[in-house]
Amino acid sequence: MTGTYEEQRLTHLPWDVPLEDWPEDLVVALPRGISRHIVRFVRIDGVVYAIKEVEEHFATREYELLFDLVRRDLPCVEPIGVVLDRIDPSGEPLPGALITRHLEFSLPYRALFSSSLRLDTASRLLDALALLLVQVHLAGFSWNDCSLSNTLFRRDAGAFAAYLVDAETGELHRTLTDGQRTYDLETAATNVAGELMDLQAGGRLHEGIDPIVTGVSLRTRYDALWQEITAPVITSRQDQYAVESRVRRLNDLGFDVAELQVSTEPDGEHIVVAPKVVDAGHHSRRLIRLTGLDVEENQARRLLNDLDTFRLEIGLRSEDEEIAAHRWVTERFERVMREVSPELRGKLEPAEIFHEVLEHRWFMSERAGASVPFDEAVRDYVATILRAKPEEKAVLGSRDGSPSDDTASLRIVLPPHSET
Repeated sequence: MTGTYEEQRLTHLPWDVPLEDWPEDLVVALPRGISRHIVRFVRIDGVVYAIKEVEEHFATREYELLFDLVRRDLPCVEPIGVVLDRIDPSGEPLPGALITRHLEFSLPYRALFSSSLRLDTASRLLDALALLLVQVHLAGFSWNDCSLSNTLFRRDAGAFAAYLVDAETGELHRTLTDGQRTYDLETAATNVAGELMDLQAGGRLHEGIDPIVTGVSLRTRYDALWQEITAPVITSRQDQYAVESRVRRLNDLGFDVAELQVSTEPDGEHIVVAPKVVDAGHHSRRLIRLTGLDVEENQARRLLNDLDTFRLEIGLRSEDEEIAAHRWVTERFERVMREVSPELRGKLEPAEIFHEVLEHRWFMSERAGASVPFDEAVRDYVATILRAKPEEKAVLGSRDGSPSDDTASLRIVLPPHSET
């Protein structure tokens, strides 16, 4: 994708009209969270963009911050460009606009928190938010306004993956101090509690969810995860199990370890091992290397477990992993996708469908007291479970943007480093 092509597709939107006045037949009806700014979604050539109206300085700054986060492979929306020099038909200036690519199959918290939301589901949302905070803090990013409203959630093999949406107040540093992290956490806990109170006042919060306790629990979840990732291991020189066990736990959390920094304790008998954690995505990187499937981390872990089981079932050794992966994609993953008719493909992401098939097969086998054939489980899942699910992929509008009559003075800035 080049900036020129993207610019050609975006220029014809009615930038001389305030976003709040854009016609309904132009915008896409998507669930969205609460925002201090006007936000609209549009579809152009099958791609959905989120457009936020904001002063030019802030739009440019947020674009650069989001770009830096994407470059660090952190979970956030992809910035496309900023729109400058907007003027309405009477010659009055309009605010600038930030354009980002919409994250498919994502939902704002208000679409997930409701009186029917199970308590364990709410807990998994908080786990996802805590993990996102740890990830951005490890990268030196101070969010300064972390909240449920500034986050989007995607289903991830029964859990959720959280994505940063609003970086307007953020700051990127080489590293964060404990004080900066503490401020971010206190702000997040306060924001989450306030957002849940708002839902509670509207009768949309499960009676078992206490907004204050839930907000505080975000700090508890974060602290436990931060300790696991960053705290050193003190062990004897002879005991290698403690270090190996720590690395395995970090891998299970989705983090890779680039190196181990070792120092000797004063007694000379013990060593301090500090793992240097690098970017998350341990399982998703392994899966994309083997199969080309680009999915969320928990989904990747679940799919890899099935791939390993499949390899044993067909009698291939561990060194034949790539051969097994090719057969697994053809005989398992694509087998499931072929069973899903086109009208059902907007229900869930393919990887989430595959995960649910595995869950469904397990429950069927438990009820039957014997292993249910894979193909039988696939057909039963599609007929009885998937068909009844609501659409989670956005229901897009039927029209693309119509040309504006006055775009001569408009600047849509797509910096060279946005090209891919």
